[in-house]
Amino acid sequence: MLGTTAMYGQGFFNGSKVSGSFQIDGNYYWEDKGIGISKEDINGESFGAYGFGKLQYQLGDFSAGMRFEAYQTTPMSGFDTRVKGMGVANFFATYDNGTIGVTVGDIYDQFGNGLIYRSYEEWTLGYDNSLRGVRAVFRPTLGVTIKGIYGKQRFYWAKYDENVSTSEDRGLVRGIDGEWDINQSIKAWNISKFHATLGASFVSKYESDTRMMVGESELILPQNVAAYAGRMNLGYGRFGLSAEYARKINDPSVFNNFIYREGQELLASLSYSQKGLGVVLQVKRVDNMSFKSKRLATQNDLDLGFIPPINYTHTHSLPSMFSYATQPLGEMGIQFQVNYTIPKKTFLGGKYGTKLAFNYSQVNDIKRDSIMVNGVNTLNQAGTKGYDSPFFAVGDRMFYRDLNFEIEKKISTKWNLTLMYINLYYDMETIENHPGAEAVEANIAFGEVIYKINRKHSLRLELQHMWDNVGSDHEIEAGHEAYYTKRGNWFAFLLEYTIAPKWFVSVADKYNYGNPIEDNRDHYFTGSFGYIKDQTRIAISGGRQSEGLVCVGGVCRTVPASSGVSITITTSF
Repeated sequence: MLGTTAMYGQGFFNGSKVSGSFQIDGNYYWEDKGIGISKEDINGESFGAYGFGKLQYQLGDFSAGMRFEAYQTTPMSGFDTRVKGMGVANFFATYDNGTIGVTVGDIYDQFGNGLIYRSYEEWTLGYDNSLRGVRAVFRPTLGVTIKGIYGKQRFYWAKYDENVSTSEDRGLVRGIDGEWDINQSIKAWNISKFHATLGASFVSKYESDTRMMVGESELILPQNVAAYAGRMNLGYGRFGLSAEYARKINDPSVFNNFIYREGQELLASLSYSQKGLGVVLQVKRVDNMSFKSKRLATQNDLDLGFIPPINYTHTHSLPSMFSYATQPLGEMGIQFQVNYTIPKKTFLGGKYGTKLAFNYSQVNDIKRDSIMVNGVNTLNQAGTKGYDSPFFAVGDRMFYRDLNFEIEKKISTKWNLTLMYINLYYDMETIENHPGAEAVEANIAFGEVIYKINRKHSLRLELQHMWDNVGSDHEIEAGHEAYYTKRGNWFAFLLEYTIAPKWFVSVADKYNYGNPIEDNRDHYFTGSFGYIKDQTRIAISGGRQSEGLVCVGGVCRTVPASSGVSITITTSF
């Protein structure tokens, strides 16, 4: 995340300020037959670069800004090829006096948890579903906020005109959201131990087409598809309860095979916290909740709704190869997490205390019951209701399970130790869309040691090992060889040297020594170094990148194996 500092204008407008940030990413790829990278994979384009520049101006209650983007991607980058282009991708102007706010241009916002509306951008995924149009905000009294939106979503570099080609057109989006913070509104509740916030949302998309041929059938499609949601956040003392329920009317699309079933989603969380202890239980049910402003969209684009992931987010290299991607057509998930600090100056806590963390998360499919029409099974058949699904019934198929336990211990002023164990189940067939692929059942051990040489110099060592249920002698079904690129036992290490606050350098390796295909048993060596000065950061890395998924918040993109060097420059003012 880039920070910004203000630069106050002199001789421009009194009290005005301008801020901005810039980033440039460059990749240079080369042929590497050791991991199967040929000249054809590079396709004659060995260099790719992409970057952006943001500028923002503020004067009192008025602010305006813009973002210029340039994507020159290569076949190895993993981005959707439609991101390629250059121009002003985002601009806005806002007036907000605290009671009334109006924004015109490109809008990023969300209603509640984002179940039926969230617009945001994620640079690492090449993702941007901003809404170009207008947003109005009204705060009639303390604690009450009402918002309204109207516009069209960004679709890469497609024009926003009404008369564009069918492949680029997308629907009009309209929505309203209201939230009431009761404790702010009622003076007697200002200092109460009980806290309550209530909210509700409504979003509708409009597409002009009403008829479409699907196979040999002509379907009549709804022009307007509406979704609504209600939410609450309650707290009393150390306890917290939050929940949001969303429902969407029938929305036949290519994503759900044009069925007319309504969609629904529930997200709920119960928590308890005190000094040294935190406990969280989350549950989620999703049923046919793909909500896009274009019914023919199939990729990670034009999403109106957002499905929050509730599983643990791994940042270490081996478990992150199997990150979970949320399933909009149906999933039921649960997560239970406990964080506990053993107090200082106890037998187990020692001089500095010991931090313990336990996390269990699991995601299953929903249960689907077929609907018989005139003696015919219509399960997921286009033009029908699709299926029935009891709300609290869990499907037999497990998509993902993660059980992990972490110990963090400060041994002395110079030494810090972290140990972690992960038991992982990953349905590769569903998550990565590999029909017939075997599920990953893995055990992963992680250890990290940090040694502070002195006030500025430190060393960090990471060691990881993964034991996969697919061994080196595993028999592979013909035609499924591509599913085994990252299977088998792995070993990984990283050694990093830091000179605070400006310099760092690291070397790392991942070795797929237990892959069932001998040609896939490769070392993925990498080296990196970086320099930081004020708000400017330069990082250069080179070596091999293994195939995998890059996931942010449950949204993922596939990254192919590559070999080369990359540079990232970021700055802000």
